[in-house]
Amino acid sequence: MPDANQPEIRPVLVKQAGIFSKPNVSSASSLVPWLVEWLAERKVEVRYDEITAEYLGRGDGLPREVVPEGCELVIVLGGDGTLLSAARAIDGREIPLFAVNVGGLGFLTAITVDDLFPELERALRGERRVSLRRMLHVDLFREDRRVAQYEALNDAVLNKAAIARIMDIDVFASSRLVCAYKADGLIVSTPTGSTAYSLSAGGPVIYPTVGALCLTPICPHTLTNRPLIVPAEMTLTLINRADDQDAYLTIDGQVGEPLMKNDRMECRISEHALHLIRPPKTMFFDVLRQKLKWGQR
Repeated sequence: MPDANQPEIRPVLVKQAGIFSKPNVSSASSLVPWLVEWLAERKVEVRYDEITAEYLGRGDGLPREVVPEGCELVIVLGGDGTLLSAARAIDGREIPLFAVNVGGLGFLTAITVDDLFPELERALRGERRVSLRRMLHVDLFREDRRVAQYEALNDAVLNKAAIARIMDIDVFASSRLVCAYKADGLIVSTPTGSTAYSLSAGGPVIYPTVGALCLTPICPHTLTNRPLIVPAEMTLTLINRADDQDAYLTIDGQVGEPLMKNDRMECRISEHALHLIRPPKTMFFDVLRQKLKWGQR
């Protein structure tokens, strides 16, 4: 919470900010109203989603996809899941995202509640360190007709839709055959997503600014099928050989759709990047030590 004896308010560059909040966070019922009041004192107008409106006791919350319109900053109060939702809502706009961890593990939401107001003060004045996180673009083709397209910050996952046999997935890298996988599924992740589902499936940790994509099989039938890192300029093509409705495409663990046999997914580095504000003194390796407990005895 801000200090009662805070210094004199200085002019800010941000005139309108969006707020996304995680539901069912007990501390948010006091934190959110305080944040909105704090922003109002600095003449910053706010747009917020329906969850944030509930914490404010209001009924004027907006659908998440329209919250970023006209905003010069987006504030996320939650965990990585809330941030992923906000990243999709930003939809390629070059709006800095200020992510505060009021959730769980939080690899991406590195700013703590204790640091919220001092760091936000600096961000509003333009004194911020921004990490550009390239996103993943996925086109879904059915009988050579594109039926859907997605943008993912973390990953695209092709896996079993229900109780099903092992899956067959053909994978090509820039039109060259990589492997005809037999596995429970397959993950295509960005460097940002390397610490998410891919890590749990045995994938490597990739430094966020590395230009690469990672292909991680889920429980492969052939034990020598290991995670594969390819250059960012390559397009990965995944062809689903499972029967209709037996496989599912999931984007960032939050959206997606069932697949038909021979559906084709083309995955490539997106033209868009998320502009993620990072704490000035916290580096990626610090986060790994804190979150993964590296080097602790």
